[in-house]
Amino acid sequence: MWLNTTSSPFLLTGFPGMEKAHHWISVPLLVVYISILLGNVTLVFLIRNDHNLHEPMYYFLAMLATTDLGVTLTTMPTVLGVLWLNHREIAHGACFAQAYFIHTLSIVESGVLLAMAYDRFIAIHNPLRYTSILTNARVIKIGIGVLTRAGLSIMPIIIRLHWFPYCRSHVLSHAFCLHQDVIKLACADITFNRLYPVVVVFAMVLLDFFIIFFSYILILKTVMGIASVEERVKALNTCVSHICCILVFYVTVVGLTFIHRFGKHAPQVVHITMSYVHFLFPPFMNPVIYSIKTKQIQIGIIRLFSLSQTRA
Repeated sequence: MWLNTTSSPFLLTGFPGMEKAHHWISVPLLVVYISILLGNVTLVFLIRNDHNLHEPMYYFLAMLATTDLGVTLTTMPTVLGVLWLNHREIAHGACFAQAYFIHTLSIVESGVLLAMAYDRFIAIHNPLRYTSILTNARVIKIGIGVLTRAGLSIMPIIIRLHWFPYCRSHVLSHAFCLHQDVIKLACADITFNRLYPVVVVFAMVLLDFFIIFFSYILILKTVMGIASVEERVKALNTCVSHICCILVFYVTVVGLTFIHRFGKHAPQVVHITMSYVHFLFPPFMNPVIYSIKTKQIQIGIIRLFSLSQTRA
């Protein structure tokens, strides 16, 4: 029989066996963290204040940047707390809240990428009606729908975490709380919490990917119908940034899934590192991709820095 220690806080874990190097490991993570904050805040600020960027495409980009900020701000404080201060304890309520936001925002990101695919499809397939179809009100409704879908889908498994007794070891395998980590410590029937996330992944994240893939088949078909080669290239160029963001997000999702499913004999450090890649690489890369590949964003950044220098 397990001793019931439900009231004991959970213990977060940094990089096992590398505790002496935690301060050094925190340096690149801190650099990435600051870069993510600066990059995504700059995008949101530009889109909010530059009237040339007040278009559906950029509104969806602002949603993506806000989601990336949310993911990073949810995970990194506890990570840095563990690496800098060895502050490993986290209360059950705080842990469940963190897990809720981490998993919800991951599904939100998938939904926003799907919305951006819809935006590109309308812009290329029906350019004359683009602004009449994707009105500001409709963009807001899509954003609310994406957020609601994610929030409600994750809620059932997080609510159940509050009911479970936790009488095994309270040591989690990451420096942040994940649902799949927490349920391993529960002394109860966790069948629902094991099966439900699989259904959510298949019904949402995988379905989103297939719809995005199908939308790009339709986009390609439309582009191939354009007579001018120059116009074809111009149309496809508007999709390049979005395609890169899709690849960055889904490649890290697939990589994390494979390492958890088939890398059971791999060192725990590999699993932990892959988790950091999954949560930090897309938020880091998305502003870089759009800054390099989108001319309007480049112009906005140049204008922003020009104004800063003028005021200085």
